[in-house]
Amino acid sequence: MLQNPEKPPDNLTDGLDVHHGIAVPPHMPLPGQEGWRTPTVHDYEREKMDKVDERKSTSGDEGRPSKEAVENTSSAGILLHAVAKIDLSLEKLHWRERIRHYTWTFFTMTMATGGIANVLSNVPFRFRGLYAIGAVFFILNIVLFVINVTMISLRFYTFPETLRASYMHPSERLFIPAAVVSFGTILINISQYGLPKAGPWLSRAMLALFWTNAALAILASSGIYLLMWSTKSFTVEQMTPVWIFPIYPLLIIGPYAAVLCKSLSRDDSIDIIIGGFTLQGIGFLVAFMIYASFIYRLMTQKLPQASSRPAMFVSVGPSGFTVAGVIGMADSVGRNVDAGFMGDGQLASMILRVMANWTCLWIWGLAFWFFFVSVGAHWSCARQHGGFGFSMTWFSFVFPNTALITAIEVIGCVMTCFLIVAWFLVFGMMMRAIKKKQILWPQQGEDRDEGGFKAPEKTERRPTLSKWVSNHSSKSNRP
Repeated sequence: MLQNPEKPPDNLTDGLDVHHGIAVPPHMPLPGQEGWRTPTVHDYEREKMDKVDERKSTSGDEGRPSKEAVENTSSAGILLHAVAKIDLSLEKLHWRERIRHYTWTFFTMTMATGGIANVLSNVPFRFRGLYAIGAVFFILNIVLFVINVTMISLRFYTFPETLRASYMHPSERLFIPAAVVSFGTILINISQYGLPKAGPWLSRAMLALFWTNAALAILASSGIYLLMWSTKSFTVEQMTPVWIFPIYPLLIIGPYAAVLCKSLSRDDSIDIIIGGFTLQGIGFLVAFMIYASFIYRLMTQKLPQASSRPAMFVSVGPSGFTVAGVIGMADSVGRNVDAGFMGDGQLASMILRVMANWTCLWIWGLAFWFFFVSVGAHWSCARQHGGFGFSMTWFSFVFPNTALITAIEVIGCVMTCFLIVAWFLVFGMMMRAIKKKQILWPQQGEDRDEGGFKAPEKTERRPTLSKWVSNHSSKSNRP
């Protein structure tokens, strides 16, 4: 991918780890790790002089520096020139190379955009034009989803080795279910903005898509966790709130069922409610168990590093989506059950509503507790000069909190305004980060080398049939 600069003397890089053409001294962090910077002459001088001092202390020679140390010091200028050439080549990285780093985390953008459309559809205090604003976010979400699918498909087509690498990477694979969640939010938005305006054909289509989305959610959540547990061992120190992320596809099944059952027949609605309640319970219970690991990690290892703290808002989503889904489905039970349901249909539906409301008070309080903890964790980062660098996990400021807002009313209306402002700020910061090479850049995204994982070497895709024909014809026309 990068052109290698002129090779420095062997004795200068002897024993050093080389990452993307840069020889990194052992005392420095590797590219992609916190605190990484380009090595300078002094770093290499320090490393070589430390080795010389170690040899002198071992041999007992107290004389002047050896000839090897003098040669290493004099060759430091050559290495500085080589590092400068590497930095210059990075500035000229082609857009085709930048697509290589279009990771699954970009689907968090469509999750957040669909979440905004969902919130605007559920705002209890309506005004003229609110439906149109929500519809704009809904259409924009579809456009962004198509862009994401196109770009990540180009990445895997142009660089085939990155497909398997994305499933094996310890961080990037956690965001693979974001594509399923984005698809689910689009289905929820269609049910909110499309079903009231369309005929019964759309209701039947959404019913089939509900069970399709449910199957994808089960496959994505269980598959990613099984892949994690089969390929790598994790410690408490490595635990982040993003570990909850693979279960998110199941967490939006309940809200989807709550919206969809309002437009279906009685028989189909009760099936949707039972299925949605079951899958929502699975998602929340798995997330609740991961909550325990997250709390244990906070108790023993303090807060995550600054760059990982936006992901703490991921812990808000499971409780918030569960409250919105369970209450919505409980409100629809009375309209869709027979008179003999559980002995007395109306009494049973009333009991279910009471239980749902009182139980969800606990879960709603848990969502708010994690929200306050996540906000407080960013206070120290906000006071620091420069804060922390942008990453696609910044969209965690938006999407998980949409679940919290849909579970409340008056306060939710106020928070909706802040949430829309946050979406525009994060989206603008994303465009700025692309321009400033903070994302879509080697060792800057979730596909960077970490945890013993190294990005695969670039392989050229085999030429297509059209290229082969053109090359063959050009060779045959040569004299």
